[in-house]
Amino acid sequence: MSKSYYEILGVSKDASAEAIKKAYRKLAMKHHPDRNQGDSNSEEKFKEAAEAYEVLSDLQKRRIYDTYGKEGLLNSGYSGPGSSEDIFSHINDLFGDLFGFGGGRGRRRDPSAPVHGEDLRYDIRISFMEAVHGIHRQVELTKKETCWTCEGSGSRPGHKPQTCPTCQGHGQVMRSQGFFQVTTTCPQCHGQGQIITDPCTDCQGEGLINRSKKVSIRIPAGVDTGSRMRLAGEGEGGRRGGQSGDLYVVIHVDGHEHFQRDGQTIYLRFPVSMVQAALGCEAEVPTIHGSTMLKIPAGTQSGTRFTLRGDGVASLRGGAKGDMVVEAQVKTPTKLTKEQKELLREFEKLSKEHEGDGFFSRLFHGHVGKQKKKNVDQEKVANA
Repeated sequence: MSKSYYEILGVSKDASAEAIKKAYRKLAMKHHPDRNQGDSNSEEKFKEAAEAYEVLSDLQKRRIYDTYGKEGLLNSGYSGPGSSEDIFSHINDLFGDLFGFGGGRGRRRDPSAPVHGEDLRYDIRISFMEAVHGIHRQVELTKKETCWTCEGSGSRPGHKPQTCPTCQGHGQVMRSQGFFQVTTTCPQCHGQGQIITDPCTDCQGEGLINRSKKVSIRIPAGVDTGSRMRLAGEGEGGRRGGQSGDLYVVIHVDGHEHFQRDGQTIYLRFPVSMVQAALGCEAEVPTIHGSTMLKIPAGTQSGTRFTLRGDGVASLRGGAKGDMVVEAQVKTPTKLTKEQKELLREFEKLSKEHEGDGFFSRLFHGHVGKQKKKNVDQEKVANA
């Protein structure tokens, strides 16, 4: 008794279409004649798998086979998988997504069909403040635009292109590679499906011509490095009536000497003198929108942060502005006059009298006190 189609593929009768396809793909790769030249047994298994897959992958044929078997298929008009060319046609379709093999020559190209223009990219560098506040820039681009003489057809006015004799207008040709047929771009028309016999004298048959054009770019406030802008229709021109492509502007932002940015938040390290930090003051602080007065309370320590609401970067989506964070950096004087040194020593003396012996003294005396108490406790234990 011969094997059933399910047994040939090694799947159950309730196997899904995906499971059947996977099983067939595995067998086809294993028993392909290119891998087993001269092996008649593998060739036979290859044909059996192809026949089984053709039936089980077709919902109607599978239903007839499940109900009436092979005899039912023959009575319905099925005569087997056909010739070797038909079998390899199925293989090409199955493995096309993996290896790029074509299952056929595809549709015939319409020589008069419009061709959309290519998109272009333009990288632009702007300053930190230009990114924060936005700017208008006018740049000059050299790009391919639709030829005015032939209107993008590539042919001299009054003439038409001819269908490519090599690919018959398909734009692709097929060549044999073992048992496979591989589809490649036509070498004569380069995939266009037609040949320009009387090229336009201005564009030399390309349908496009190089031209310089000034483009105005409005960069909105709040952009940052990596931001992209799309200018519709400012790419390369189309051919045969096709629309122009788009221009994508990619932003690159320079850093700033003092400000740092994280999204919509601006950070600034602001120097404060030792006296200002100790006594407190009002300081004029620069922001990205101008200067503002910041109240620094007495006793401010280095690293203390102050938040200025709404003094950050505008949102690209039109929301509220971000904040600005000012970090106080208390500066220790390095070049002191004799008088300043004397005043600081007097200040240190007064500080000791007012605050006591200081942190290290308290730490030392505290340690000594604990040690004395420990010794007394040990003596008590020894005398007990």
